[in-house]
Formats: sequence, structure tokens, C-alpha cells
Amino acid sequence: MVRSSCGEAMPGMWRREAGTVVRGAPALSERGTGPFAISAGFRIPHVPTEWTPHAHPLHELVWVRGGTLTSRVGDHIFTVFEGNGLWMPAGVVHSGRATAGAEFHDALFAPDRTPIAFGEPKAIAMTPLLESLLAHLSRTDLDPPARARAESVVFDVIQPSARQFALQLPGDPRIDVIAEALLDDPADGRSLEEWARLLETSERTITRAFRQTTGLSFAQWRQMLRVHRALMLLSEGFDVMTVSETLGYAQPSSFIAAFRRVMGTTPGAFFAAADAAS
Repeated sequence: MVRSSCGEAMPGMWRREAGTVVRGAPALSERGTGPFAISAGFRIPHVPTEWTPHAHPLHELVWVRGGTLTSRVGDHIFTVFEGNGLWMPAGVVHSGRATAGAEFHDALFAPDRTPIAFGEPKAIAMTPLLESLLAHLSRTDLDPPARARAESVVFDVIQPSARQFALQLPGDPRIDVIAEALLDDPADGRSLEEWARLLETSERTITRAFRQTTGLSFAQWRQMLRVHRALMLLSEGFDVMTVSETLGYAQPSSFIAAFRRVMGTTPGAFFAAADAAS
């Protein structure tokens, strides 16, 4: 169980930032779609905002601009950044956190009128066309035929993202304490040898447990976790030097190399591409 900076326990999520507003199920779960298949809208949380675990009776697609959204679903943590959205099927319990000032967009889909089948949480490619269509559907003056036409195009163009960026949590009592410590402080630099000594086990046991539960080595998993956290910090405007230090890298070049290994590009190029696409 991860402890927040306020001393509160949060299962498998980042340390809670100072000033975070904690809410229950968002009001969007009560908005519904009326007689239509899709209802869309957006809002801007002016402070870091966290939503406690909840589920919606409708499918939900969320995406952000100028920030990130982190969502915990079961034993996965999804990080939503510009250019990607997250599809949440109806009834799936999840929690979330949006960075301050991010434009938080959402679209609700009535399950009985939605002819697409994403049976599990999935990253969605938020193409300019898809975003434009959903913005169009947020209008309140559309007549039923115009809305029906726009909805049919949404169903045609919505597609999973080529990158399904999710962090698998171990869920294994042999190594959960390691995952919890790193979620609380990604800069924790204790080595595999140090963890084995602390937990009175072997390096081989820890390595095998990470491979079995996450498909990654301990070092790879920690690197992936740090990149998830880096996306949040960079989107909030922190520079590479600050992010590098916050995540425990000795030099910015080491952080940039790690980011490139996971994301396929440097932080600067990644966010420049996101800005160009927006």
C-alpha cells in the first residue's frame, strides 16, 4: 500500500501531490447520453485532481491536452498523454488522477447503441479527425440527423493506439514491497542485491518473480515506471534536468537514454511531436 505525502494509503498509485483534490465518481457518470449513442464534453481541473475507485454504467473515452491522466485499473496503471486516449468499458472499476490545468475531455458511449467492442481498457489513437468529431458532438444545438451522422463516423474511425502504454503491477507478495516503494519514490536506487538482503531472499527469486508477473526484469520494470512518472512531470512543465534528478538519474543524459529506450524517442522530440499534432 503506497502512502501519500499526507499519510493516506493509496493502492498502487503515485504519491499524492500537495494540494490534490480527492473526489468520488465524477459527475460525468450521471450525465448519460440521452436518446443518442455519444455524449461528449470537457473540463479543466485547476488543481491536481484524484478520483477514487468507481465504475460507470456507460463506456467512457477520456483524453487530455496540456497534461496527463493516470488511471489505475486492477493491476495496471495507464498513463494518458496527448495524442492518446483511454477507453474504459462500462462497469470496469478504476481510479484516476489528472494533473493541474490539463484539459480533461471525455465521451460517454451507450453500450446498447455502440457497435464497437473493446472489452478491456485500451489506449485509443486520438487523431485530429476523431477529436474534431467528438468536439462536434459536444454541441447542444445539433439536430438528431446531424448527430447520428457524426456518431456513425466516430464508430468508423475510432481505433486502438499502436502503443498500449500500461505499467503491469506485480501483485506478488514476494516483490510487492519493492513495487510499492518505487511507486512512492521512483528515485529509490536500491539495487537488486540490496533488495534481496532487505527481504531476506535471493536476487534470483526477485528476478524470477518480476519476470513471471510483469514480463520484465527488475531493472526494466523500474525503468518503465520512471518513464510513466516522467511523462507526468514533463507535461507539467518541469525541465529535463529537474525530472532527471527527481527520478534518481545521475545525469540528464542517462534519463534521456532511458526515455528513448522505452518511448523510442527523446523527451524533447516526443513532446514536440505531441505539440505539432495538437
